[in-house]
Amino acid sequence: MSRFGFHPIIDRWFASRFAGPTEPQLRGWPEIAAGRHTLIAAPTGSGKTLTAFLAVIDRLLREGLAGTLKDEMRVVYLSPLRALSNDMQKNLSGPLAEIGQLAKEAGEVLPPLRVGLRTGDTSAYDRAKLVKHPPHILVTTPESLYLLLTSEKGRAALSTVDTVIVDEIHALARDKRGSHLALSLERLEHLVGERGGVSPLVLDGTSSPRRHGGTESEGEPDQASRAALAPGLGNGQAQVTTFSSLPPAAMS
Repeated sequence: MSRFGFHPIIDRWFASRFAGPTEPQLRGWPEIAAGRHTLIAAPTGSGKTLTAFLAVIDRLLREGLAGTLKDEMRVVYLSPLRALSNDMQKNLSGPLAEIGQLAKEAGEVLPPLRVGLRTGDTSAYDRAKLVKHPPHILVTTPESLYLLLTSEKGRAALSTVDTVIVDEIHALARDKRGSHLALSLERLEHLVGERGGVSPLVLDGTSSPRRHGGTESEGEPDQASRAALAPGLGNGQAQVTTFSSLPPAAMS
C-alpha cells in the first residue's frame, strides 16, 4: 500500500480490513493520485467504489491533520439508485469512524470527516441543514444534484467541490437520465471552474441495477451501452481509462 503514497493511517486501516489491493485499485490509484479523470470498469465486488473513495479520504485526512481542512463540501458521490445512495452513506460512516480512531491512537488530532445524504426521501429539515453546514462528502442522486444546482444556497454549497464520483454509470448510459446528468455536471464544472474544475471518477460494474433496489423506470442497461463504456467488461476484465472530460459514449 505504501507504494501508492497513502498516509500511514490509511495504510494501517486498509491492512486491517483487506489482504491486499484488487486489480482496479492497483491500476486506478496511480491515475487518481495524478489528478486524472478516470473511468474504472470492473466486475461487481472488485473494489471499484473503495478505489475512488480511499483516494479522496486520504486527501481529506491529510488536510485535516495539517489543520487546513475547511467545513465545506469537497466530494460529491452520485448514484442513479436511491437505495445505493442510502447504503453508501452508512458504509462510509463506519470506515471514517475507524480511521478517526486510528488517528487518535496515533496521537493525531483529526477533525471529523462528515458525510451527508440528499435524495428524494430527505426531509426539508435535513435538506436545509445540508446546505447550511455542508458535509465534506455528499452522497446524492443525479436528480437531487440538479435541484441543488437550481438553488442559490445549493450552488454556494457545491462551489467548493473538487471531486465527483459517478457510480453505476451503466444504469444511465442508455437514456435521458444520462443526458440530464451530463448537463448537471457541466453546470457544476462551470460553477467551480475558477477553483480549477472538478475531477470526475466514473465507476461501472456488471450488476443489474434492479438487484440493488432499482425501479422499473431505471431499467436494465443494454449491451450496446455497456460495450461502449468498457469493451472488455463482459469477459470479467478490469479496465481503467483516463479522459479529458466525461466520455461521450457514457453520456450520449
